[in-house]
Formats: sequence, C-alpha cells, structure tokens
Amino acid sequence: MKLVYVDYNATTPLDEQVKKVFIEALELYANGSSMHEDGRLVAKKIETARSQLAHLINCEPSELVFTSGGSESNNTVFQTMNAHNFLSTSKYQRLYGGRKRIITTQIEHPCVLESARELAQRGFTVEFLPVDSKGHIDVERYKALLEESKQTDNPQQKVLLVSIMTANNEIGTIQPIKELCAYAHQAGALFHTDAVQAVGKIPVNVKDWDVDYLTISCHKIYGPKGVGALFVKSGVPLSSLIKGGHQEHGARAGTYNAPSIIAFGEACKIAQEQLDSYYTHTKALRDSLCETLLKHIPNIRINGDLEQGIPNTVDISFPGAEGEAILLHLDLCGIRASTGSACASGSLESSHVLVATGVGPELAHGSIRFSFGKYSTQADVDYICEVLPPIISRLRSFSTLEVS
Repeated sequence: MKLVYVDYNATTPLDEQVKKVFIEALELYANGSSMHEDGRLVAKKIETARSQLAHLINCEPSELVFTSGGSESNNTVFQTMNAHNFLSTSKYQRLYGGRKRIITTQIEHPCVLESARELAQRGFTVEFLPVDSKGHIDVERYKALLEESKQTDNPQQKVLLVSIMTANNEIGTIQPIKELCAYAHQAGALFHTDAVQAVGKIPVNVKDWDVDYLTISCHKIYGPKGVGALFVKSGVPLSSLIKGGHQEHGARAGTYNAPSIIAFGEACKIAQEQLDSYYTHTKALRDSLCETLLKHIPNIRINGDLEQGIPNTVDISFPGAEGEAILLHLDLCGIRASTGSACASGSLESSHVLVATGVGPELAHGSIRFSFGKYSTQADVDYICEVLPPIISRLRSFSTLEVS
C-alpha cells in the first residue's frame, strides 16, 4: 500500500540536514547559561540559531525570544496585555494605560481564541471580527472599530491589542497584515500576528510589516517539536509568561532546550534557501489536485482563497459525505490527511473556521484539508485522485442528503 502524507500543516517531518544537526547537538549537554567553556559553546550556538531565525523574518536577533512553540508565544502576548507590571513605566502608562479592548478574528487558532476569551473574563472587551466566504476579514468593520477607539475619551474603550493570523491553518487564506497593522498603529494599538502557517511558505518581513509581535513554530518548517519563538519589536511591552531565571534577558525563564533551538536555526536557514522552490512546488501540487478532483467528483466546494492563500493548502467540502468517514477511508488507503486543525481533532464540533465563512454544518462536517510539503510528489496527487472519487461515491450512496 502506498503511503501519502498530506498533513503538513499539522506538522512536518524532520529535514535530514536538520536531523543531523539536532543529533549532533544532543552531545552538547552543557547548560547554555553556564559560564564555563562548554556552556559558552552552547550559548554561542544558540545565538547563531537566533541570527538564522532573524534573517528568515528580517528582524534583529535581540528581538527574538525562544519559547516552547506557537501556543506559548501566543499566550505570552495575551498575558502581557493583562500584566500590570508593563505599565509601571511612564512611557507604557502614557501609551496604553487603561486600555481594555482587544480585536481578533473568528478564525484564529484555538490558543488565540481561548486567550482572548480569558481576557474577556478578566474585564476586557473582545471583538471577534467576521470573515467573508473566502476567509478574508471585514476590513471596513475593522477600520470602524479602530476609528471608534481613536474618537472615544474613555480609555477602557480604546483598543490595546489587535491579533490577526497571517495565514489560516485550515483554509490557507492570507490576511493583508501590513495594511491591518498600519491601521492599528494609527489608533495607538499594538499589533500581533500568528505567523505559524506562513513562515517558510511565503516571505515574512517584520520590518516591512511593522508588527509588534509575531509567532513562529519550529515543527511547521521541518524542525523538531517543542520549540518556537516570539518576535517582540524593540520598545514594546513584554511580560514573561514563565517566571524564574534570567534566560532570554528575563523574558522567558527555563533552561535552554539547546539541541532543539540549534536545529531550529538550521531549519530557518534551509527554509530561507528553499522559499521560492517550496512555493512553486507545493502550489503546483495543490492546483493539480484541485483541477483533477473538480473534474472527477461532482458538486464539491473549494474553501478559502487559492489566489490569496498559502501555496500548499486546500480545504475541500464533499456534500453528502461525512468528513470523519472520508478521513477513515483515506487512512485505510494510506493517505494521511486532516479534517481541519489537528489541535481540534478530538472535537466533534464543526470547524469554527468554515462556520465563520458561512459554510453550513453539513458542508463543514464534510470537509478535508490537504496540505502539501517539500517531500510531496505528483505521484502522491495522482494516488489521491485515484482513491478519493470512489470513496466519495460510495459514501454518498449511503447518504440521505440529496447531492446535485
């Protein structure tokens, strides 16, 4: 049986060169915070990794904080908004003091949505922006909220933070981050973007975008799990989520996960080198899959925006066939796909992303996400297109729903 992995948005396999660097780094057992020679060697390699990541997203190495991954980075940003200690300086008090309003979207990753809801329970006002049928936010509604913030004399009604993901993990839609950030700054608000699904797939330039915070995860770019980073623009507030030692200049306590960080740097270096070829390769495979399935399976729906989306991702709804059943049949044929976000795979609820785009519960339950990567091949696409049409036909034959 042929095995086909098309769940790269959930996680990626280790790049062979990254694996080599990671294994070699396991021999560097010294603590990167120790002052002896072995500790200094580890610290030097950690700083090399920091520079490699900085080069990938165009920032200063000093603006990066290593974390355990995307969820910790996102939580750190939101908990900073709730921390009172960052207002202790006169500069931050003048800029952000009393602000209690957050803007995010209905299609964020669950770690952002849950962080926002927690702030709502702590007295913040949280606006969850709607999106259109392709997953683009309502920019006019967004601008109106920021204009309200600029006009009000009540500091608690002023926007403190905007958090909008760069690219959606389920449907791939890309938001105009540079434009959205500029609007936020005009209203005096901070801007954060979860770029976990964008880094390594499209150019990410924090200096050009002018974002205040940006989240990155290593295991999405062919590196190990359990390590990520948070970009924090120089001069903006940050409160450490994990308290303790002096690591990361006090921004994030805990002994350095040196092997993973060193491998992270190598993954960033390779991602930078392969960015153009990755885009071309995965887009060709995604487009080939869509074209063939549209020809051979009637009445299917492409979710998201292929023209303004990350190149490797497509989410497809199959009316009359339930997503979990499709996934099970694909799995039995050796095809590893997803019904949406892997972080929500234990839930039987409809995808919150698809529901937000206006897809009804039946279509939302009957959707499959295919996400390609640099190891995907045209043979993988051909196999999916051979196996999937009869699966859908069979499942539809059992359905009581009418399929036109």
